[in-house]
Amino acid sequence: MKFDELNLIEPILKALEDKKYINPTPIQEEAIPLILKKNDILGCAQTGTGKTAAFAIPTIQHIVQSEENQRGKPVVKSLIVTPTRELAIQIDDNIRAYSKYTKLRHTVIFGGVKQGAQVDKLRRGVHILVATPGRLLDLIGQGFISLKSVEVFILDEADRMLDMGFIHDIKKLLKLLPTNRQSLFFSATMPKNIVELSRKILRNPKKIEVSPVSSTAETIQQYLYYTNRTTKRDLLLHLLKDPEMDQVLLFARTKRGADRVAKNLKSRNINAGAIHGDKSQNQRQKTLKQFKAKSIRVLVATDIAARGIDIDTLRYVVNYEIPNLPETYVHRIGRAGRAGKEGISISLCEPEENAYIRDIQKLINKKITVVEDNPYPQTDKPMTEKEKKEWNKEKQRRKQEFFANRNKNKNKSNNNRRR
Repeated sequence: MKFDELNLIEPILKALEDKKYINPTPIQEEAIPLILKKNDILGCAQTGTGKTAAFAIPTIQHIVQSEENQRGKPVVKSLIVTPTRELAIQIDDNIRAYSKYTKLRHTVIFGGVKQGAQVDKLRRGVHILVATPGRLLDLIGQGFISLKSVEVFILDEADRMLDMGFIHDIKKLLKLLPTNRQSLFFSATMPKNIVELSRKILRNPKKIEVSPVSSTAETIQQYLYYTNRTTKRDLLLHLLKDPEMDQVLLFARTKRGADRVAKNLKSRNINAGAIHGDKSQNQRQKTLKQFKAKSIRVLVATDIAARGIDIDTLRYVVNYEIPNLPETYVHRIGRAGRAGKEGISISLCEPEENAYIRDIQKLINKKITVVEDNPYPQTDKPMTEKEKKEWNKEKQRRKQEFFANRNKNKNKSNNNRRR
């Protein structure tokens, strides 16, 4: 099937032609006709399969057709809520590309920057608003945004939304939206809490599941190196001797860990940069832009900061630290091998992370290929007292950071409820 067989209007088809989009991905092929028919949607597909276009294209068409004879300042007809600034910016960029030959107005709002420029765009009127929950509720509270005219509500990356503690924000938003609306609910994974939330949002939804829940794309080759905590750094440097790895997204578990890895790589004359929640929005966007332009070879990121990184040609993802949640692994490696292209995932596993690998393999229902030609193999040799001390210190630091982040999210939700 081709896009011109999906009953799309000419301005959108022209924009898709500019993007060199010819054949829709499976989720686009299923979702676009259903959304055009005004169905509520419960969509599940792994990262990188084209979810954004699946909901953005028919939403743009709906608004363009309904606004043909309308005059006056635009009002918000579609609200798209997503968990991170990077993902919100990415969605807004895609909407700009797909609607370039229409008169549709759109904007994106997120926290971490001054609100002035965002408020100016809202005052001029927009049809589609892309937002992160905190800034959205803040500007609603200040009277800059009204949701009473919303006809299409889209919740994207719902699983990550709940992981980040936004459940109370979402419930508050639902009370502000019109009851008579179309709702689209997209998530890369579909655990029980996500299904329960979808029941509160959707009415008789059409379910789209283009691949098994929590699966990884077949286009991604997955490799595993068993190594030691003390040799991970050397193993990474060994791997980066391969000139084919000219653009690598590397995941660290913590903000401090991301900075530490990037600093070490730079000390070895490897261009690297780090993005995480402690970096300003301008810093993050600058680093991401440099990575896309390949002036930075290795981008070291935490999981939350990496959401929204959308690089069609990205081939390599490295798990420098194995995530303790197997669903996070699915999200991480989905950054590569996007839209049917080939990707390679490399995981560096120390002994304390072996259990995480078992959980991941159970979730994705496949064995990750173990690389035997490994110059720094995992050994049974016990850690020295110094290594034990360092490891216990690291575990304590990770524990403290986990509880600090959890309390931060709780406080954020409580503050929003009080507002």
